Parts: sequence; structure tokens; C-alpha cells
Amino acid sequence: MRLSALFAAALCLSALPASAQIEQTKSGHTDKFRQLDEILPTPNVYRTGSGAPGHEYWQQKVDYEIDVTLDAEDRRLSGVEAITYHNQSPDTLRYLWVQLDQQRFAKHSDAYATLTAGKNQAEKMAFRSLRARLAQMDHDGGHKIASVADADGNPLAYTITDTMMRIDLPAPLAPGATVDFTIDWSYNIPEAKVLGARGGWEFYEDDGNHVYFIAQWFPRLAAYTDDAGWNTKQFLGGGEFTLEFGDYDVEITVPADHVVASTGTLQNPGDVLNRRQRQRLERAREADEPIFIITPEEAKENQKSKARGTRTWHFTADNVRDFAFASSRKFVWDAAGFTFNQDTETPDDDRTVLAMSFYPEEGMPLWDKYSTHSILHTLDTYSRYSFEYPYPVAQSVMGPIGGGMEYPMITSNGPRPEIDEETGERSYSRRTKYGLISVIIHEIGHIYFPMTVNTDERNWTWMDEGINSFLQTLAEQEWEEDYPSRRGAPEKIVDYMVSPNQVPIMTQSDSILQFGNNAYGKPAIALNILRETIVGRELFDFAFKEYARRWKFKRPQPADLFRSLEDASGRDLDWFWRGWFYTTDHVDIALTGVTRATLSTQDPDVEKPRQRAEEAAKAPTIMAKRNAEAAIDYRVDRFPELKDFYNENDRFTVTPKDRKSYEGMVDGLEEWQKEMLALGANLYFLDFENIGGLVMPILLDITYADGSTEELRIPAEIWRRNQNEVTKLLIRDKEIAKIQLDPHRETADADTTNNVWPAEPVKTRLELFKYKSRPNLMQEMRDGGDDDTSEEAGGDE
Repeated sequence: MRLSALFAAALCLSALPASAQIEQTKSGHTDKFRQLDEILPTPNVYRTGSGAPGHEYWQQKVDYEIDVTLDAEDRRLSGVEAITYHNQSPDTLRYLWVQLDQQRFAKHSDAYATLTAGKNQAEKMAFRSLRARLAQMDHDGGHKIASVADADGNPLAYTITDTMMRIDLPAPLAPGATVDFTIDWSYNIPEAKVLGARGGWEFYEDDGNHVYFIAQWFPRLAAYTDDAGWNTKQFLGGGEFTLEFGDYDVEITVPADHVVASTGTLQNPGDVLNRRQRQRLERAREADEPIFIITPEEAKENQKSKARGTRTWHFTADNVRDFAFASSRKFVWDAAGFTFNQDTETPDDDRTVLAMSFYPEEGMPLWDKYSTHSILHTLDTYSRYSFEYPYPVAQSVMGPIGGGMEYPMITSNGPRPEIDEETGERSYSRRTKYGLISVIIHEIGHIYFPMTVNTDERNWTWMDEGINSFLQTLAEQEWEEDYPSRRGAPEKIVDYMVSPNQVPIMTQSDSILQFGNNAYGKPAIALNILRETIVGRELFDFAFKEYARRWKFKRPQPADLFRSLEDASGRDLDWFWRGWFYTTDHVDIALTGVTRATLSTQDPDVEKPRQRAEEAAKAPTIMAKRNAEAAIDYRVDRFPELKDFYNENDRFTVTPKDRKSYEGMVDGLEEWQKEMLALGANLYFLDFENIGGLVMPILLDITYADGSTEELRIPAEIWRRNQNEVTKLLIRDKEIAKIQLDPHRETADADTTNNVWPAEPVKTRLELFKYKSRPNLMQEMRDGGDDDTSEEAGGDE
């Protein structure tokens, strides 16, 4: 294609007429760069337009004193808690709402009443649902509230509605005032795997002992917030919780031979640990490598017999939003210290966090090698990407839930070695090794998000799971080269994004269709793309640390994250949030056409020889080919007198008239127009189509005919006037041989077959297979089946 110089100049300099823009809008144009003002809440004195807390930001505070007893024979927990509620809001409260998460396991709870078992469910999921329902029939679950009383012991009126309890106050609670009351309660501890609980018990048949991980166990005050008032959404199992920060003083009475791991700092080590264990614990604080506090040999000896008496472990925790603990006579215990150098000039001010792991001997060889190291690695990486870990301990427990779950300072994690059926020896697979490292990074990471940055999980699971999965990937990539991260590469979310079985990320947690992909994968990969492709690492890391700093120990909402990242990065990202978080569009940008043009010099001595060469390079027509083969005796050859000037000179011969016309045209041009005539560059018109609907940058890798390459990154704003198709003009001195769209697979492009010019063959492999049925399904169900109901291991997906 050849363009005249004047037409090319007009093409480059002219603007789209206003009437055409209006017509485009009337014809169905959608502005995907429209601001989110109509969606995000209006800034106020509590939450600013910059994404920072406002000058009148407030949140409630709740302090707990709890005495709890674990009855290991009956697998029952009972406790009395004294609660001090600080009303730091500007509102007068006439009642308080309390979460009773164990009510999820009560007969006829909403969570179980609304379980479905559709005909199209996978076998495993249908089996889990059936097994859970059968177990539910046998389990007498739910909180048994013995009393609710004020500080003087007078009964307080209360009403239980599924997983929530309203306590009616005898007098209105004014702003700035506090109220003290007690709750006496008990419940039967669920079998964690069978009932899909976030905490519970696991029985080890070989030695007749249990491991308990006790979580979401005591009545806890629901959140009362500036943006939503009381958070009274019922606990259906998907959306977890958001709670108030406070100080805890907890005494845990367990069998005398049990070892307890807990949120907080142990206050009575002399009462519960022997001298040798206390000495090891002190040495561990200075150790770079984990050392045993309780050795495997000591743990095996401890679990051989059961003590008759009890022992009370006393823990305190300041400024935490929840509390959990684990207890067992089976625990091996190892620990190491991680030191934060707060001021390198005064090392006495250094602060050491104790990283600790608790696991049965059945967790070896695996947990002793990787658990505590994974904690230490998480403290190192997350603290660099967000803020310094704020608590004195960080713990990983080989708990009963199979996957992973997090609480302040303590996590439950499931991967463990496999037993060789032939030798009876324990070993671990590659998948199990990296599964353990990843789940510990993920769960310890949750102590940052949401246990410190206190997001609302019941509404916005992605704000803790997605953000944390993103940071998890960054930490994994610093563990070793080519770490098999599950949710790092954008291409890993493509299948989900093109699936019709999805909802936008901004969907309330209990209404999500594919929980793992929606709450974990898609937001994590979106943030990865934002960091690597849209904003850049330096700007993004600064902005994310600013968000984390602003909202540490506070309660951010989605708008606060969106606004903070824009404010601190200096980038308008409303188009990104709108596309990735509020729609189910996917990325599929196609390079649909490439047109090469050169500027015509209009000089006949240049242009006509070129035209002659182009004509000669064309393949002959079929008629001309066959005429040549037929050796036609042409008339002009038989009668030469018929030949004239035009037979001697072809149509590409330059005539004096051509030269005179050119000289007259040049004389009338301005200097800039003459320069354009002499440019001699190649013009490439690249046509792009947005098939998937999600606007993204256009990333190109260009290979030239001489073998040199160029990487071109065009911002997403190229789509601002037409989100369906655009044409990009490239002016290059060299000839382009190949163009590759999204060469580094950065954007989650769903169809890469339309990303290359010239088009290349599609490569694939065919695999022959025979469908294998499951004739022993009923036996599998009787034996317990394949249970993987954890939060992180896939049961939520």
C-alpha cells in the first residue's frame, strides 16, 4: 500500500470530529474508562477520597478474659468469658450483636439447610455433601448458652438467630462508654474434616490420641462499622468474619500431658514446661535454624499414656482481632527466632519474633524440615512488601482440617507425608512438599491480611484471600528459582475467565460460584498484572506498602484499596478495577490485520522504476502462463510495422511530461511537506480487535527483516474511544518481518492463536484415552472417600 505524502500528513494530524464521537456513543459505544464515582461510596470524614482513613475514623474495641476447659474424653469445650465492650463510635447502642460461629453445626442451621446436591455436581462434591449431612445428623453441634449476665451477675436478655446472638442492654451505651458482661457457654467439638469445620479434632487410630485445633470457638462481638453498622450476615461457611481488635487474657485447661500452642504469649512457662524445655525455648530465640523444644522421641513417649489430671496454660495477647489454640499430647515442637533490626545503630532495640511449629511425629520427614523455615521466610518477605510483623510469635500447627486456616499468631496447616504401602515408611511427594511450603506461607501471610489489615471477609473474601495469594506468590518466587506457584502466571486464570460459570470478583462471599478461582486466583493474578504490566514494580510496591501502612490495625473496604493504590501510584486505574473486578469480561486481543505502506515521493524517476519492479515480481496469471506454454505466434511479431513508441516503452517509462508535473508540484510545497516527501519510511497499520471485552495494554514484540527486535508497550488507554477495535500506526525505517502480541504472556490473553503476524500453524497434541468408571464408589463412600475440604487445598473451589 502506498500513500501520498499529503494524505498521510492529514491522517496523522486531523482529529475525530465531535459529531463522529457523539455518533459513536449513540451507536452503542461503552466508556470502559468511565470513573467509578457512581459505584464507590462518597468520601467522608471517616474514609477519604485518597483512600486513607479520615480524621474522624473510628472503630470499636473489645477485651476478653476467658477461662476455657478442653474435655478430651467427651471432645467438648466449655468456657466462661468476661467481655468489656468499648463504644468508640459516635452512636448510642441499645443492643450488641455476638457471633456464634459454632451454630453453623447445629441441627437445622441455615448453612446445612441450604446445602445443594445438584445432579450435575462432581462425584466428589456430591459425596462430601452426603457425608457431611450424615455426620451432621449424629453431631450435637452448636453453642449451648448457659447464661448471659451483666458485671453484677444479673441476667441479660438475649435472642439467638442462627449464627448470631443479640444481647439487649439494660441501658443505652453512649459514645465513649463501656459495658461489662459475661457469657457462659459450651459445645461439642466437631470432627474437622468430616464436617468441613475451620477447627475441630482429628483422631489418630494407631495410638488412640487426638490433635485439637480450636478456632471460632467462643462467642465474639460482631463488627460495628462506620459504613455498615452491625455486621449481622449469617455464617454460611464461605464468608468468614470480621471482628474488633482487643486485648485477650485466656486460661486454657487441658489434660496434664497436653502441649498447647496458642495466640499470644505464654505467661506461666514455669507451670507447664519443664526446665529443659524452657532452656531450649530461650536458645531458639537466638537460633537461625529451628531447634527442638520437644523432640520426636519425647513426643512419642508422651503419647503412650494418658494423664488423669489437668494443667492450665495462661496466654495474653494485645491488639488482636481473634484467638485460637491447639492442644495434643502428640506434639513435636520446634522453634527459631526472626529478628527485625529496627535500628541498626542500637541493636538492643532489635525485636525477635519466635517462629514455632507443632506437629505429630507423623508429620516427619517433612514438617521438621520445612514448616518453621516457611514461617521465617514469610516474616522476611511479607514484612518487606507490607509492614513489619507486629506480634511476638508466629506458629504453624499440623492441624485436623486438611488444608490451612489462619488466626492471629497461629495457623493450622494440613499437608503431611504419605505412607508407602509396601515398606510402611513415610515419604513425601514433590506436590506435598511444595503444598506444605505454600500453605504455610499463605496462612502465616494471613496474619498480615486480614488479621492485621482487618478486611471484611464475610462480604469481600477476595480482599484477604486474593491479596494474600498475590503476596504468597511473591514470597514463593523468593524461595527458589522456578518455584511452582499456583496463582502467579496470568495464563493460569484463562480457563476460569472464559467460563460461563462465574460471577464478578465484587460478589458477596457466599454467592460466589467458583470460590477458589474467584476469591483467590483472579484477584491475585489481577494484582500481579497490575504490578508487572500496568503500573510497574517500583510504583506498585510503594503504593501497596502505603495501603498496608494506612490500614494496619484498621478496617479497609474495597474503595479504600482502589483509591490508595491510585493515590500513591499516580495512576488512574478505574478502568482496571471496572474490568477485572466488576465484570466477567476476559482478555482476548487479536491482531487481525497488518497493512504495510510507504510514503510516495511522487518523483517519477523514483516511483516508476519501483512500480516496474513490483509488477515484474508478480506471479504470472494462469492465462499468461498457458499462453507462454502454447508458444503463440503473435501478430505484432509477424507484422513488425504494427509496433510503435508504446511497444518500445512500457507504462513505467518516465516522460518529460511526468518530470515537469512533479517539479511544478514540488515548487508549491512548504518545507515540512518537502521533508515528508523525502522521508522514505515504512508505515505499518496494525489492526487490533478486543474480542474478550476486557481492555488491556497492547504489548508487542517486533522482529525486523535484518534480525533486530523491538519491544513496544502501548497503554490500555488506546481503547478509550473505541473499546472494540483500534488501528495503530507504526513508522519504521526497517521492514517488519514478524509481530508477536503479548510475547511474555502478561495479560491472561485467552486465545494466543490470533496474536501473531504472519499467522503461524496452531500446535497441539492429541491424547488417546479410555474412560474409566468408578465401580467401587459405594465402597469409597463407606470407607470415607477422598476428603479434601480445606480452605486452601481445594475444597473451596
